[in-house]
Amino acid sequence: MTIPPPPVRKIIHIDMDAFYASVEQRDDPRLKGLPVAVGGAAERGVVAAASYEARRFGVHSAMPSVTARRKCPDLVFIRPRFEVYRAISGQIRAILLDYTEHVEPLSLDEAYLDVTEDRHGIGSATRIAEEIRARIKAETGLTASAGVSYNKFLAKLASDHRKPDGLFVITPAQGAAFVETLDIGKFHGIGPATARRMHQFGIRTGLDLRGQALEFLQRHFGKAGSHYYNIARGIDHRDVKADRPRKSVSAENTFMRDLFTLDEAGAELPALADKVWAHCAKHGTRGRTITLKVKFSDFRQQTRSRTQALAVAGRDELLTHGLRLLEPVFPVRRGIRLLGLGLSTLGEAAEETGRAQLGLAL
Repeated sequence: MTIPPPPVRKIIHIDMDAFYASVEQRDDPRLKGLPVAVGGAAERGVVAAASYEARRFGVHSAMPSVTARRKCPDLVFIRPRFEVYRAISGQIRAILLDYTEHVEPLSLDEAYLDVTEDRHGIGSATRIAEEIRARIKAETGLTASAGVSYNKFLAKLASDHRKPDGLFVITPAQGAAFVETLDIGKFHGIGPATARRMHQFGIRTGLDLRGQALEFLQRHFGKAGSHYYNIARGIDHRDVKADRPRKSVSAENTFMRDLFTLDEAGAELPALADKVWAHCAKHGTRGRTITLKVKFSDFRQQTRSRTQALAVAGRDELLTHGLRLLEPVFPVRRGIRLLGLGLSTLGEAAEETGRAQLGLAL
């Protein structure tokens, strides 16, 4: 018996163009055409988003503000207004949900849609993407780029291909050929560290990656090896998962001056624990893995974590674990410029409580 191949899916990736910065330029016409960075302008600040005018100078998100200012002396810093961004993101999501219930948000400014089932009988995923972009522009005054393809990996690549305010389609007949010309660093899911490892094996393009045996990739890259083997051939079987449950929650703080002692650093953790636990309390979630993030003055970063059998029961317990993870960091040779505290392996509070009760002796 021959098993028929799976049906070709129609996947769209919608990505807002320089979202935070574009909102600020929309709301303040004086900023139009200027290099804008959303984030902290202070010495310890970090760029959260950069307008395309700023990107021409090499300014990008996650860049220290002092570096951004050095690259672009005329850079205009704007404090973020996340409540505004969230409200606009809600408007955009309502537009997407009009076309399909299969919407997978990745962040406030991007999402996947599976429009294989054509709710409005429009006739093609490309026309659906065109209509979505037009509605976003009309209802929010902002531009979005869209990628259309037969899987998530290629749809994401396609949306990047014609930014900003662009639309690009990769058909099943084009998928493998499109991938082979790409630099490994452009592959979504292959970060800088993995790219450097691949370079050591002479893997620099999609074609180089396709030339590697599955066994080789699994041996050197573990479970991800199978994924790399497939995407090098334009294959990605991942489904669009509507309303993905959040897997982690974290909070962090960059300090105006470096911290050098355990007492100084420990005094900063209660505020972080408050923020993390406030989210858990609001959404009724609990987690088992506590993670501490430490960034030093030379931007070297260290993370430490521990996973428990049962979920963290409250804010005080979270703080206690955070302090225990912090202690081995000291003494430090360089000052600490940032601390972060996170909780992951999240689950529903009631579910976690049930597990705890099952663990009690009767």
